[in-house]
Formats: sequence, structure tokens, C-alpha cells
Amino acid sequence: MANEEIRGYTLDEIVDAVRSYAGVSGKRPIGAVRRAIDTSDPVHGPGDDGAIVEIGDRSVVVCGEALSPPFVEADPYGAGIAAVLANVNDVAAMGGIPLGIVNTLVGPAEVTGEVMRGMVDAAEMYAVPLVGGHLTERDGPTSVSAFAVGDSPNVLSMANVAPGQVILLAAFLDGTMRDDFPFFRSIEEQRHRFAADIRVLADIGARRLAVAAKDVSMAGPLGSLAMLLEFRGLGATVDLDVLPVPDATDLLSWLICFPSYAFWLTCEATTADACIDAFHTADLVCVAVGHVNDGSVIELAAGGDRRTLIDFSRDAVTGLWA
Repeated sequence: MANEEIRGYTLDEIVDAVRSYAGVSGKRPIGAVRRAIDTSDPVHGPGDDGAIVEIGDRSVVVCGEALSPPFVEADPYGAGIAAVLANVNDVAAMGGIPLGIVNTLVGPAEVTGEVMRGMVDAAEMYAVPLVGGHLTERDGPTSVSAFAVGDSPNVLSMANVAPGQVILLAAFLDGTMRDDFPFFRSIEEQRHRFAADIRVLADIGARRLAVAAKDVSMAGPLGSLAMLLEFRGLGATVDLDVLPVPDATDLLSWLICFPSYAFWLTCEATTADACIDAFHTADLVCVAVGHVNDGSVIELAAGGDRRTLIDFSRDAVTGLWA
């Protein structure tokens, strides 16, 4: 069988790298929460980027993130930014508008102070207030977590994914890859526009242009797409020839990184063009890269060749629905 090469890599190399990437394989322990929490409804429970709590006629998004200790140690200011970024991205992926951030910080004062400085700067960028949390100053390793609450006018959820829907990748591609951690950062390039960019998804949800979304996080673009499709166990073919990749960025590095701003969405064919236009109007990239199908296999395609990335009939990413 031919092994098509794209941007310097064969499909086999891409599949092997994504499947073995720690950001993907590290998601498997998430399935352990099945012992404590009902996972049958990802809208109101674990599995989606956030969980929805119904309060009257409002859908409130709640979510949280813990920061990698090595990242906190290496760049406490950047970790503070990342703590806010990860949470507002999660709220946005549920079609929500971020309303507030709380945090928990434990560690030496000189480190937690830098973390808080990063959080304050990020909160200003995203126009979301820091409303409280917990701080313990002590010697030893630093622990950083943050949590968000938001309001979703129309929830975007993996529970809505269905065969025939168009798969879109929306992203901001002006930035640089960090040398020390797999992060594609666009903080400086996007600083003045983060608040507007992050709210585009809530507008898309409110206009019912998309039905599901997931932010691209530590699992990278392809691993995050697999997480979006995992609940329904549905398949897709991703056309790598049209997948958006930042200029001067190595393809494989992009496929196993956490971008500052990148989201998967699924939408009906009748609304796909309008959904793409909504991102283009905001000067963001958005490209249709495939369709959801009723199989169980996520395939990667390049040229006339294809390779299986994951088959939900035998594989899992988080294992929440094994």
C-alpha cells in the first residue's frame, strides 16, 4: 500500500506520533471517574469541555483545569495565562460566554505571585473577571488549578454529533511554537482581540450554526477531534491536504500541540457555509476538513491514500464510555 507523504511526513509516521503522544495516551486515566460519576450524559456530566448546570431557564457552564507542575515550575507567569486560557476555551467550546474565574494556588510566594500576575493579565485579555479562589503560601512544589463559570445561550455538545455533519477546524494561526513545551502561542498576536475571538463560538451557538464543538487542547488537533467523536463512537475522514497549519510550523509539531485558539465544530451541511463565514468575518481561519460518518473509524487522508488513526470499536481515548 502506498504511504502518501504530506509536508515531510508519511501517514504512518503521523498516525504513530499522534497515537503515542503523551497528550493523547495521558487521557486514558480519565475513564476512572466512571466509578464515581454517571457518564451517560456528557452535557450535564463529565466528557465535554465543561458541564451544564440548569438554573431556571439558563444553561450555566462550569469547568476546571489543573496545570502541569513542570510547566508551572518552568514558567509560572505563562502557567497563569494558560490557566485562564484553558478555562475560557472550555466555556467557549460549550457555546458559552465566560463570566468568572476562580483559582487555587499552593506554593512559594515568589512563584504564586507570578502565577497570579499571569492570571490577571489573561483575565484582562479575555474580559473575564477573577472573582476569588484559594491561596496557600508555603515552600515546596507549586500546585495551580483554575475554574470557570459561563452562560451558554445554546449549548454546543458532543452529544449532538451525528453522521452527515460537516467537520470544521477554526483557528488563529499567527503565532509561534514554544521550544520547551508543545504549545502554539499567539498571546501577543491575539492579545488585543482575545475577548472578541473567544465569544465567536457563543454567537455561532446562539445562531444555531453548529451543534457541537471542542477546543483543541493537550491532546492536539487530531486527539481532540477523537475526543469529540468518542461519545457517539462515530467515524470521520480528515483531509490533511486542507487541514489549516500555521506558516513555517512543522506539521507534526502542530498535530501534537496545544494552540492558544483552535476549535473543532460539527454542523449540518445547510449551515456549514454560514458557520465558516462567521469565523472569517472575525478574521479567523475556518476550514471544512471532513464529514462525520456512521462507522467507528477516524481516518487520515492525503492525496489518494488513507490510514486509520483510531477505531472506536476497539480503541478509546478517555475510556469514559468504554
